[in-house]
Amino acid sequence: MVRHVAVLSDVHGVLPVLEAVLAEPEVVSADLVVVTGDHAAGPQPVEVLERLTALGDRVIMVRGNADRELVALAGGHDVDVPDEISRWAAAQLGPRHVALLDALPHPATVEVDGFGPVVFCHGTPRDDEEVVLVDTRLERWAEAFAGLADEVQTVVCGHTHMPFVRLVDRRLVVNPGSVGMPYGRPGGSWALLREGQVSLRHTDVDVDAAVEAVVAGSTYPDARKFADYFVRSRASDAEALTVFAPRDGRTG
Repeated sequence: MVRHVAVLSDVHGVLPVLEAVLAEPEVVSADLVVVTGDHAAGPQPVEVLERLTALGDRVIMVRGNADRELVALAGGHDVDVPDEISRWAAAQLGPRHVALLDALPHPATVEVDGFGPVVFCHGTPRDDEEVVLVDTRLERWAEAFAGLADEVQTVVCGHTHMPFVRLVDRRLVVNPGSVGMPYGRPGGSWALLREGQVSLRHTDVDVDAAVEAVVAGSTYPDARKFADYFVRSRASDAEALTVFAPRDGRTG
């Protein structure tokens, strides 16, 4: 059983912000770092995977939908992806990186002191690209959690890039937000699980420097455009919620 878990998500191949989060004292001192998916689909895919795997036994990487898509693209399959950067990123991966992504678990369960068994997933435990939001109706949450054992009272997800903590019929749900593609404010969002308490954290970065670091560290032709939009968090959380809301099954 671990006592102190730092949770990151949705790095999307953005190394400078990942480095800033990993340098946080409470991440450095964590017993375990769990990254809940979408690690490499971005401008620095290999560099991010190498940085995460360098954490060794201290890291658990959960599969996200973008990780699954990169594996398919690297294998020559025709996959419908929302952004061409995924096709570019897949082409940068070597066999070892593809095998790493292909072997990632979804979901992953960890015994955490003060929480019991915690399920870490990307979208939901049953589907790595299912959308659930802070205001998703309880019936949808019940469907998404139908396969969980009763003793699982904490679920940590990702996918929507917006941090929140809420109760869902007595079960605690945490989304740490995004490291590399945040909606609402620039910088890296993450979460801390310790002594039965959850806290949402945010790491400020020098945004101009982070953009330039992405551009300098990537051969992606549109790296500056990507970084200027995503690292600067041009999309607000309100805009993102408007886009995502129809995908959580709501009717009105």
